[in-house]
Amino acid sequence: MTPTLGSLHTVPALDRPDLLAPSVPAALRLLGADVGVAEIDPDLADTAAFCAAHGVPAAASANCVVLIGKREGTVRYAAAVVLATTRADVNGVIRRLLDVRKISLAPMDVAVELTGMEYGGITPLGLPADWPVLVDGAVAAAGPVVVGSGLRRSKMVLDGALLGSLPTAQVVASMATPIPV
Repeated sequence: MTPTLGSLHTVPALDRPDLLAPSVPAALRLLGADVGVAEIDPDLADTAAFCAAHGVPAAASANCVVLIGKREGTVRYAAAVVLATTRADVNGVIRRLLDVRKISLAPMDVAVELTGMEYGGITPLGLPADWPVLVDGAVAAAGPVVVGSGLRRSKMVLDGALLGSLPTAQVVASMATPIPV
């Protein structure tokens, strides 16, 4: 059964590769899991607008951010996945996990070029094979969550625990802090 959330009308993701970034179908086949995809208005791809338009609670929406860290002249890329109700602890927990001195969000053009995905739709599925994917424990425990598809015009619905089974994933118990309301 294809997962669904809010008013999204999902279909099996592999049945609609046109709604996925080019690297995503291969990642989905490796996982062999039930993942749904839904076409959305790309103007509503940003989390707050998306959640409001589709009746998806922010606690069931996961954001993926691309990070760039540096240590002794070596550049390291990674992705962090946190619930929309939280903020990734980039300069604390994540910086230490990646063993870098400096860390920040990757510039938009760099993130787009390296992932082959659209900014605002980047997903943890199909990222470069040598990147760590840090998944907050709250995402892994959330049950069905909405994540990007690699494109702004669609979203995927999957079990958050599935993200922890990605080949380079690491589930981190407390990697995010609540966003003050």
